[in-house]
Amino acid sequence: MTSAFFEDPQIHRDGRDDGTPEDFRDEPLTGELDLADRQALRRVAGLSTELADITEVEYRTLRLERVVLVGVWTEGTAQQAESSLRELAALAETAGSQVLEGLIQRRSKPDVATYIGSGKTAELAEIVRATGADTVICDGELSPSQLRHLEEIVKVKVIDRTALILDIFAQHARSREGKAQVELAQLEYLLPRLRGWGGNLSRQVGGRAAGGVGIGGRGPGETKIELDRRRIRARMAKLRRQIAEMAKTRETMRSNRRRNRIPSVAIAGYTNAGKSSLLNRLTGAGVLVEDALFATLDPTVRRAQTPSGRPFTLADTVGFVRHLPHQLVEAFRSTLEEVTQADLILHVVDGSDAEPEAQIDAVRQVLREIGADRVPELVVINKADAADPLTLARLRRREPGSVVVSARTGAGIEELMAAIEAELPEVGREVRVVLPYERGDLVARIHELGEVFSQEHTAEGTRLHARVPAALAAELDRYVAAEAL
Repeated sequence: MTSAFFEDPQIHRDGRDDGTPEDFRDEPLTGELDLADRQALRRVAGLSTELADITEVEYRTLRLERVVLVGVWTEGTAQQAESSLRELAALAETAGSQVLEGLIQRRSKPDVATYIGSGKTAELAEIVRATGADTVICDGELSPSQLRHLEEIVKVKVIDRTALILDIFAQHARSREGKAQVELAQLEYLLPRLRGWGGNLSRQVGGRAAGGVGIGGRGPGETKIELDRRRIRARMAKLRRQIAEMAKTRETMRSNRRRNRIPSVAIAGYTNAGKSSLLNRLTGAGVLVEDALFATLDPTVRRAQTPSGRPFTLADTVGFVRHLPHQLVEAFRSTLEEVTQADLILHVVDGSDAEPEAQIDAVRQVLREIGADRVPELVVINKADAADPLTLARLRRREPGSVVVSARTGAGIEELMAAIEAELPEVGREVRVVLPYERGDLVARIHELGEVFSQEHTAEGTRLHARVPAALAAELDRYVAAEAL
C-alpha cells in the first residue's frame, strides 16, 4: 500500500481562486450574500458530540469529521492516481472535513468484499486508530456489502465518493428544484444500501397471529425495513412528480426565449473551473463565487449582448467531475436540459489545473450521457493569469479554435465575445410564400425550424408568413408570394 500523506489538512490547490472581479465589488451582490450565509455556520473541531456535558450543548455545532482517504490504483499512472485522491481530499474539505491521511493501493481491480483487500483493511484499521479518525472515505462507489464489511473491520463510518458528492450537493442546494433533485438522488443511492442495526428493524409488524384470530389470520405482516423501503419509494415518486412540474416551468421560459429568437449559450465545465466567475464577468450577474467544488448548483440565466449588439442568454450550469454519480445525472436531467437545448456550449477549462486534459475528457463524457455532444462547443481556457504558459500552449494545440481568458482580470474577454458572436446561429429571414399542397414537407419544416406568424389555405396552396433559417429561406425563394415581390 502506497501512502500519500497530506501534511496540511487544507490542501493547497494552485490557481483555484475564483474570486469575484474588482468591478463587481462596489456593493454586496447576491453571490456575496450567499457566501456569507454559507459561512455563517461552520463545523467546530474539538468539541464532543456526546451530551455528557450539558454546558456544551448551547455552543456546539456539528463536529468537524476527521477522515482518512483510501483509493485503489487500477489503471493509469501513479500521478493520475494521486491526482484523483487529491481531488477526493478537496471534495472532503468542501464537505467540511479535516483530511488526516491519504492511502493508495495498487491492485488490478478493487476487492469484491472489502475494496482494498482483507489484509490491507486490517492495516487501515490500525491507521484509523492511530490517527483518531472517525470516517473513512473511499475513492470509488462501493457496493452495500463492501461498505458493511469495511465498517465491521475499521469500526468507524465508511462512505464512498458518491455519498460524499451527494452530501456536498445537499449542503449547497438553494432553490426548491435543486433541493428536490438532490433529495431524489440521495434516496436512489440509499435505497439499495438500507439496512437495520440490531434486531429492532427486523421485527415483524402488521400480522394478526398474536390476536388469536385463528386460521387464515396468521401472517408475518410487513417487516420494519420493508416499511422503510416502501416509504422511500413513495417519497421518490412524489419528488419525481414535483420535479416534472418544475421542469414544465423551465420549458415554458425556454419556449419564450425561442419564440423571441434569442440564441442561448450554456456555460459548462469541470467544477471549480471558474464558470460562475465568467458569468459574472460577462453579465455582472453577481452569482455566488467560492474557491470550492460545486459551489453553485442552481442554474442562473442572464441576458448578454455581442459586440454588434445582438442579444443572447447565458446559462450557468452545475459543474461536472470525474465519476459524477449517475443518480445526480438523472435527478438533474431537467436542469441539464439548459445545455442540451442551447445553441452553443462554452466549455470552461481550468488552465491552471495539473491535468486539464483529463477534465476536458470527463466533461465531454457527461455531455455525451445527457445527449449534448451534438451542440456546437467553444472551449474557453480560464485562469490564464495563474496557468503555466506551456500548459496553455499545449491546450491550444489540442483544442484548435479555443479562447484563453482570465475571468479574474478580464484578459481575453473581448476575444471571447467575438468568438461567441461568430459561433451563434445566423439570424433567420422573414418570408411570405405560397406552397403547393403537394409540398407538405416544406410546410412541416417551416413549423419545425422556423416561427410561423400566419397560415392560410387558399386555392393556390398554403400561404405562410414566417421567419426561417437562411438555408431554408433559400429553398423557399421559388415560392415567394406575389405581394412580397
